[in-house]
Amino acid sequence: MTAHLSDGASDSISNVDSTGVSLQDLPKSNVFTTNLPPDPEFKTPTESHNASREDLGPRMVRGALYTFVRPEETSEPELLGISQAAMRDIGLRAGEEDTTDFKSLVAGNKIYWDPSTKKGIYSWAQCYGGYQFGSWAGQLGDGRAISLFESINPTTKTRYEIQLKGAGRTPYSRFADGKAVLRSSIREFIVSEALNALHIPTTRALSLTLAPNARVRRERIEPGAIVARFAQSWLRIGTFDILRARGDRKLIRTLATYVAENVYPGWTSLPSLLPEPASASSSSTINPLRDVPPEKTEGEPPGEENRFVRLYREIARRNAFTVAYWQAYGFTNGVLNTDNTSLLGLSLDFGPFAFIDNFDPSYTPNHDDHALRYSYRNQPSIIWWNLVRLGESFGELLGAGAKVDDEQFINEGVSKEFAPELIKRAETIIGRTGEEYKAVFMAEYTKLMRKRLGLISEDAKDFDGLFSEVLDTMEALELDFNHFFRRLSDVRLSDLETEDQRKSIAGKFFHAEGVTGVENNEDAAKTRIAAWLERWRSRVQQDWGDDGDERREVEMKKVNPKFIPRSWVLDELIQRVEHDQERKVVKQVMEMALNPFNDEWETGDRQQEERFCGDVPRQNRQMMCSCSS
Repeated sequence: MTAHLSDGASDSISNVDSTGVSLQDLPKSNVFTTNLPPDPEFKTPTESHNASREDLGPRMVRGALYTFVRPEETSEPELLGISQAAMRDIGLRAGEEDTTDFKSLVAGNKIYWDPSTKKGIYSWAQCYGGYQFGSWAGQLGDGRAISLFESINPTTKTRYEIQLKGAGRTPYSRFADGKAVLRSSIREFIVSEALNALHIPTTRALSLTLAPNARVRRERIEPGAIVARFAQSWLRIGTFDILRARGDRKLIRTLATYVAENVYPGWTSLPSLLPEPASASSSSTINPLRDVPPEKTEGEPPGEENRFVRLYREIARRNAFTVAYWQAYGFTNGVLNTDNTSLLGLSLDFGPFAFIDNFDPSYTPNHDDHALRYSYRNQPSIIWWNLVRLGESFGELLGAGAKVDDEQFINEGVSKEFAPELIKRAETIIGRTGEEYKAVFMAEYTKLMRKRLGLISEDAKDFDGLFSEVLDTMEALELDFNHFFRRLSDVRLSDLETEDQRKSIAGKFFHAEGVTGVENNEDAAKTRIAAWLERWRSRVQQDWGDDGDERREVEMKKVNPKFIPRSWVLDELIQRVEHDQERKVVKQVMEMALNPFNDEWETGDRQQEERFCGDVPRQNRQMMCSCSS
């Protein structure tokens, strides 16, 4: 039995206003499948639609960036939750989630293509590869994710690719079933929206649907679920990895052009050549000039920059920005393979992720990551490692310089005579982009840390005297990372005037059971925190004066969340939904995730709110989980 099909691609909108539109009236497009090459085995929606699922795969797909494929039907689906923020950002009206159309769509039981007229938009799955734990893994692709269409918000004009995760097998499923289990789906549903609420670039989640009749085999038999998620693009470094591995230089150029012209706002949106070496303190590095004509090459040998260099640099810059947010808020992805690294710098594909509890730079939430490759400490360098792989895929385009549009280069490739010059230029550019990546990361990270500590002005001494010392203190004393900043927000300068006062305040940063950690005692711990508080008080006084506490507290609470979806909270949520058949708690946790900086929420359970924001139970700190989902 196939999913319900209809032609719903709207060319006009009848009832557009700021409150949103119906799903039927939401503008839809398929820019991705219109501009990029399809699977040569099934070049049209009709060919795919008429094929059996066995014929579709799994199999190797070459010379293509996607395959047309439809979701598998979900019997008796139950909509467990939605994100109201996601509804607004897509442009859907309030209450649309109650309609049959919406519930059918997010369960995989409806696509916007009519088999009788062959009109509308047929769903697809992307082809990509990737390096996993540093080793080439070959073809991967959307093994259980199927994109339905691209939506266009009628008001903002923002285009999103709407995708179902857990919607069934695709040509890229390999030996898997194309399904997703409820526990991992709950985790992704919540964290996607939580990261967005924390202003961290991320893919988003629209809805969570239970597939009660799908019994999915992982470590055990588990209930299935589908997350309807969306992003401005699902393209990733792994998309270029597979093309490079197959030597498809023509398609690398086609895809890079597509990314610049259809994912980014166009070639002129990309950064101009930096006038000086990259530096975190340089305004030209942080806010480079743009509006460079696409045909223009900037700079002198051996590092001339053509438009593809500018694209590579922008991808690196966006990822540096995002990693800075991860580090500043203690988010660990857990599986930063190249197929999980976005070309838009979005937090992408959530498996064994976590927010750190006690500050421990070596923490990884992935219990299979024995070498700590993807630990909190390593995230900035791992993302750069991934970006170097992208630089290798872009190598010819980066190194070609002004010859990038020469017909001989385009059609015949790199001549033996030109190769040394091209290689030297590409290596120079990748190395220079690495310095720019570090500078952008450091500039954004220090800015975020200043905000979290309630500081306004820049002071070069802050990094060592305040930032590094407070992190060292947290690590040594096993203090909770995010709780520390929130609790610091309402500390008043008048309560830090004497050593005794500072020692008294220091106790508020301890866990409920008191001081923890090897060889730590309460007096030494309070003395160390008090010494840091004295330096912090001096800097705050410098920025806010003696009477700025109330204003500072307001500003600090805007950036220091009271609630984050910690692993133990998500585990409890999973237990209550899967085993206790609770439903209200999904909405309650999502309400908190969407408003992380609030002091309280309207969930109807104040005691639960405070418990979820309180001290992490000792046995639940620094939890780890598997990649299976």
